Amino acid sequence: MNNLHSLFRSSVVSRRSFLSNTLKSAGSLALLGVNPSFAAGSAKQLTVQEIMDLILKEGGLKPLSDTVDTLKAGLADQVVTGIVTTMFPTITIIEEAAKRKANFIIAHEPSFYNHKDDSAWVPNNMVVKQKQQLLEKHKIAIWRFHDYCHSMKPDAVSYGVAKKANWLSYYKTGERMLTIPALSLKQLVQHLKTSLGIGHVRVIGNLDQSCSRIALLPGAWGGPRQVSTVESEKPDVLIVGELSEWETAEYIRDGRLLGSKTALIVLGHAVSEEPGMQWFAEWLQPKLTGIKVTHLASGDPFIWM
Repeated sequence: MNNLHSLFRSSVVSRRSFLSNTLKSAGSLALLGVNPSFAAGSAKQLTVQEIMDLILKEGGLKPLSDTVDTLKAGLADQVVTGIVTTMFPTITIIEEAAKRKANFIIAHEPSFYNHKDDSAWVPNNMVVKQKQQLLEKHKIAIWRFHDYCHSMKPDAVSYGVAKKANWLSYYKTGERMLTIPALSLKQLVQHLKTSLGIGHVRVIGNLDQSCSRIALLPGAWGGPRQVSTVESEKPDVLIVGELSEWETAEYIRDGRLLGSKTALIVLGHAVSEEPGMQWFAEWLQPKLTGIKVTHLASGDPFIWM
């Protein structure tokens, strides 16, 4: 009787050991009728196209027929090993993505130096050719996420900037204007440099003037929209990413000489929109299992002397 009891206990222990070892293998879970999603690292592999489709679905975005948001490199059916979000997919970003074994870059701005990423924009462009070769070497796909990014509710860029500047309590989806507690132009500049991590900005205005009503237009909205915003809203300060110096900057300068109080802060294109792609990475990560989403800042291309 004791022998039978010992054999029974031994059998139970062996079965428990077998089950424990088997559960460690995602490939064996199906044999046991257990859902593989319970096992770490067993998430379904997703392709570039499937992730793009997921982003549109989760973002409530309708496919656009006329858009620059297309694949600039790589294949739609390649399996994704990791994702990097960034502003500009620079050589540094590509090489860092490869080191991290991330083969899908989601970039807000062009890869090949013009809005439509036309590789023939300048014929026989050796920088374009070398960049394409580097992408092919590492088998990295690039999807531009610009039009869809600004179509999200809220707009990922303006929301990301407001979040990083600690202005979310003053931010309203779809509106360019924010009303913040009054501070001097000098204090506002310092706040933006500190909160957004920007080394240098350009300013037109009286550093002692009070600023409360802010027109926040990160990136490159273009002269007509920048100027029309000032004309219609009369903000204390217009904050932009970049501008044509012969357009908005001269308009602000002459306006102030004629009695306007609107000041101008130019942050820089890349650094002004980077918080949006950072927030987008935070938005996307919880929607994916088994794929790491990392934000890498492309940074300011200039050295300030």
